[in-house]
Amino acid sequence: MRSIDLNSQEQGVGVTEEIAIRNGREAGFRQGRNDGYRMGFCDAVLRGQPAASEPVRDVKILYVTAGIGVPYPALDQAVIDALEGLVRGFSVATPSEDVVAIAKKVQPDLVLVLNGVVLPADKVKQLRQCGFKTAVWFTDDPYYTDWTITIAPRYDYVFTLELNCLSFYRKLGCEHVYHLPFAVNPKVFHPKHVPTSYQSDICFIGTAFWNRVELIDRLAPILMNRRVVIAGWWWDRLKNYSRLSDKIKLGDWMTPEDTASYYNGAKIVINLHRSIHDDTINANGRKIEALSVNPRTFEISGCATLQLSDIRPDINNLYAPDSEIGTFVTHDELIDKIDYYLRHDEERQRIALSGMMRTRRDHTYHTRLSTMLSIVFP
Repeated sequence: MRSIDLNSQEQGVGVTEEIAIRNGREAGFRQGRNDGYRMGFCDAVLRGQPAASEPVRDVKILYVTAGIGVPYPALDQAVIDALEGLVRGFSVATPSEDVVAIAKKVQPDLVLVLNGVVLPADKVKQLRQCGFKTAVWFTDDPYYTDWTITIAPRYDYVFTLELNCLSFYRKLGCEHVYHLPFAVNPKVFHPKHVPTSYQSDICFIGTAFWNRVELIDRLAPILMNRRVVIAGWWWDRLKNYSRLSDKIKLGDWMTPEDTASYYNGAKIVINLHRSIHDDTINANGRKIEALSVNPRTFEISGCATLQLSDIRPDINNLYAPDSEIGTFVTHDELIDKIDYYLRHDEERQRIALSGMMRTRRDHTYHTRLSTMLSIVFP
């Protein structure tokens, strides 16, 4: 027999309202318990991590930013943050400045350029003629390879986040080509408490490339009845846009800090890589297949949130599937895993926390820049 709170009835609270209050109280208790467990575990892990003890390299770096709008300033800041404590000194310049004059003034051991699309070719040529060692880190391979095909040969060292572009650049005559994935900036993407306005069951943040549109349209029946956040450009391409519009932040390009808050507030973040066959902002005329993961992979895991990602071949080299990251192949498999992990809080959190630990250990920009420096200055 169901028990009724007579005091509530005497105060004018009906049975329906009482049930709603009780359900809300229980949901709040579960949310608080889960948040407390998650943050407590994360704090313990992060406090227990040994401080980086590698020696500062006795070199000076001139870092040249991408010189493009969002999201590149966040990537620039991640590199700048990582260089602190890694080298004896570094300076920062933009492609619009006289980079050659700056280099002559600061006398760097390496000029490192992010993306390389904006910095004029003659400036790179002058840098090398002056005896400065140069390196470029490509941010968008293989989707910018129609442009980078002429950029890469200008540099002494080429670093690319795409494993499948190594042979492409070597065939161009580049002697020093290395795979260097992007990573996480732990100053931004880290576990934290967030207000309820950032909380959701399912989250997707990114541009609405057509394969992503197809996926969200397929998921629409289950998304309609869940707390969902979808943000980015062109989501009005959805067939189900009118049914999901209250869950979509259309055209919003979030700051990295806001993105991290939404990741932290989500139970599940979906990560679907773009297709090489989508011509939306795609300068990959050779249709070079993408094997490597996007930066979002590391940022989601850095927030100790479960991500469900489609499988890129390189993912097994970075995370252990179903142990440190969730993966899917088909739409039906994704639907099944969403349902499963939303019903199994402890297992979902266990994978998310393991992914955060792996990310902090192996996939920070500090680690990536350390690897780069060990290659250039063995």
